[in-house]
Amino acid sequence: MTLEAQVQVILEIMLAAFLSTIIGWDRESRRQPAGLRTHILVAVGACLFTGLSVHAFQGDTGRVAAQIVTGIGFLGAGTIIQKGGQAHHLTTAASIWSTAAVGMAVGVGAWLVSIGATVIIWSVLVIMRRLKKEDNIIPDKEQIAKEEAKGEDNMDDRVVNDYNR
Repeated sequence: MTLEAQVQVILEIMLAAFLSTIIGWDRESRRQPAGLRTHILVAVGACLFTGLSVHAFQGDTGRVAAQIVTGIGFLGAGTIIQKGGQAHHLTTAASIWSTAAVGMAVGVGAWLVSIGATVIIWSVLVIMRRLKKEDNIIPDKEQIAKEEAKGEDNMDDRVVNDYNR
C-alpha cells in the first residue's frame, strides 16, 4: 500500500470519526447502551476495513464489505433487549448499523454520500423524535402502555386519526 493511499485512508478515517460523532452524540445524550464511543469505533473500524480492502487486498473486495455488515449486525443484535415481550433499543441497533454504512461509504471515497447519509440519520434520530413528542403523531411507549391499561386496542385507528388531523 503506497504512502499516498495510507494518508488517504487516514483522512477518510478522520472524516468517518467526525460523522459518527454526530450520530453517536444523540445516542449518548439519551443514555442508550451504545453511545458516542461505540458509534465512533464502529465507523472508524468499518472505514479502515473498507479502505484496506480497496487499497491493500487483491481480488474480491466485496467480501470484506459483506463481513463488515455481518459483524455489525451481530453487534447491533447485542444491544437489543427483550423486556415483557417487547424489544428495546432497536433504534440504537439501527444507528450502529447505519454508522457502519457511513464508515464504509467514507472508506470507498464516497464522502458526499456519507455526509448526506449522516444528515439523514441525524434527522431521523433528532427531528423525528421531536415530531413524535410535540405533535403526538407517533405514539410513544408510555401512551401505548396507558391505552393498553385502559383496554383500548384501537391504537392504529388513533394514530391514523391523529395523522389526518
